Amino acid sequence: MRILSLLLRLTAAIGLLALLSACSDAKSSADAPPASPPPSAVSVIEVVPEALPILNELPGRITPTRIAEVRPRVSGIVLERVFEQGSMVMEGDVLYRIDPALFQAQVASAEATLQRAQAVQLQARQQAGRQSELRERNVSSGQQLDNAVAALAQADADVAIATAGLATAQLNLGYAEIKAPISGRIGRANVTEGALVSANGPESLATIQQIDPVYADFTQSANELLQLRRALENGALTNAGAGAARVMLRLDDGSEYKHPGKLLFLESAVDATTGQVTLRGEFPNPEGDLLPGMFVRVLIEQGIQKDAIAIPQQAIQRDAGGRSQVYVVNDKKLAELRTVQVGRVAGDRWVVEDGLKAGDKVIVEGFQKVRPGAAVAAQLWKPQDRPAAGGAGSEEPGSKPTAG
Repeated sequence: MRILSLLLRLTAAIGLLALLSACSDAKSSADAPPASPPPSAVSVIEVVPEALPILNELPGRITPTRIAEVRPRVSGIVLERVFEQGSMVMEGDVLYRIDPALFQAQVASAEATLQRAQAVQLQARQQAGRQSELRERNVSSGQQLDNAVAALAQADADVAIATAGLATAQLNLGYAEIKAPISGRIGRANVTEGALVSANGPESLATIQQIDPVYADFTQSANELLQLRRALENGALTNAGAGAARVMLRLDDGSEYKHPGKLLFLESAVDATTGQVTLRGEFPNPEGDLLPGMFVRVLIEQGIQKDAIAIPQQAIQRDAGGRSQVYVVNDKKLAELRTVQVGRVAGDRWVVEDGLKAGDKVIVEGFQKVRPGAAVAAQLWKPQDRPAAGGAGSEEPGSKPTAG
């Protein structure tokens, strides 16, 4: 009985010790600081200054390089229209035929007149020779010789007049076939067979436009040109060099025209009503895709920005005040929120004017999971399907700098 009581007390003591140990462990666990979360995985790019072209997108219209109105040079009835409306014609191709009967008769009359004048000329020449011989033998008077020489001179003049008349008649006969003055695409026919056309008529018979190559006339603000010129002077921009500037077209549907062009000239005067300066570019048009009057956007390279800093657009955030901000990974591998000033757009990137420097690591992906001062695990950002730098479609036109 005494042994049983002793066993019960020992068991109770062991249970009490176990309970006290459990309470102590629970208190220690409650007093320990919580474990810190692992660093967030983010993708970053390292800022590297580069030379970026200044591409401006300007509105423009397509115009033909040459345009000619087809007009008759003689009057008459149109017998035939030879060309097909809307087709390509070559210089010298016959377009219309005017009734040639009248002009053929004029040619025949001019030929007869010339023959008559030549006969009179022959007679006058023979008479002048005979009078010259008689005068040498003192058989005829000097007056008779003078009259014969004058008659010969008049006969020579009549031959010259008749020759000119024949040439005029032959020209008019040739003008009965109305030919293309230039090569190009001909438009609609303004007259039909049987119509009476006049050499002095106000209406043209058709219009031919040369559309390979074509001109693109576009305008730019005089203030923008002045800003670019000042930037070139103070060294912020460098000139692309003679013949190195790119001029490209973007069609009205947003697609890019595949043939690059060249800048021909910059107008020397500013339009007083709009404050715009007119520029002209020339573009090849072998497929005939560019038609006169078509609206286009002209992308022109007007300089190269040295040591430009550009970051992907997706890295830019906006605060409540509209300011541009980015997350940067500092030397302690902590996320740092920084306010930046952005300027123009270059392809899928923003050009940063202020707030970043070479070597900064900007968070491009994963910044939604971090807060200022949070630890991050940075890895290099690998863009997918990004256009190659410097390619024909890798740069977008630069807009005016905007406050970031």
